[in-house]
Amino acid sequence: MRILVTRPKTDAGELQAGLEALGHEVTVEPLLEIANLPIAADVFDGAQGLIATSRNGLRALAESQALAKARKLPLFAVGEATAETARTMGFEEVTAGPGTGAGLVPVIVAAASPREGPLVHVAGEVVAFDLAAALAAHGFEVRKVTGYRANPATRLSDAAQGAISQGQIDTVILMSPRTAAIFAQLANTTELKEKARRLTFLCLSAGIAEKLDALSPIRVVVAAEPTTRAMLGALTRMAPPSSGV
Repeated sequence: MRILVTRPKTDAGELQAGLEALGHEVTVEPLLEIANLPIAADVFDGAQGLIATSRNGLRALAESQALAKARKLPLFAVGEATAETARTMGFEEVTAGPGTGAGLVPVIVAAASPREGPLVHVAGEVVAFDLAAALAAHGFEVRKVTGYRANPATRLSDAAQGAISQGQIDTVILMSPRTAAIFAQLANTTELKEKARRLTFLCLSAGIAEKLDALSPIRVVVAAEPTTRAMLGALTRMAPPSSGV
């Protein structure tokens, strides 16, 4: 299968390798460019824990002077991939959620107490889910720290446009609501609209799939759970790799 991966460059490599190992042909078209922002160490003063809802937030933290102080805190990660990144950075007490911000809320509520102090959420400038509001309903104070800015692509590259128009892409992988919205917007304002809407879109969650409404896609597949493993499993069911026989 010929697949278009829309993740930022910092995240696309691992996914590309997994797809190619399954025999797929991969084109990488980042729809977001990540720019890290400074993080002050004092934001962690008095905090009981850290929340990471993306690996990009952890990468920004890794480049800051705040890392040493942050590593002393328990960390709540949105999913296992983010949790593994935290462990490689030296965090010892890491709790992984099920893969979504909403799913992380009950995990935090069960493991932490509002009486122990605020939680620090290192996130991007734009967030898909208001974690602070959701946790405030349970009495928690959340300090949101903007660790990075995700700048959207203003157009699809010539290579991506050519591949779509010439029928060289079968499936587009979308792993965030924002990248789905960007793809729909960019494809909707080019001559590619009819070609693009006939592609298969594989989305990490139903919320991501909803962002494609403006494009009116014909086929959208949602992973059984919001994990890379589930995405790869869905692709295997859609088009099992050749046995070579």
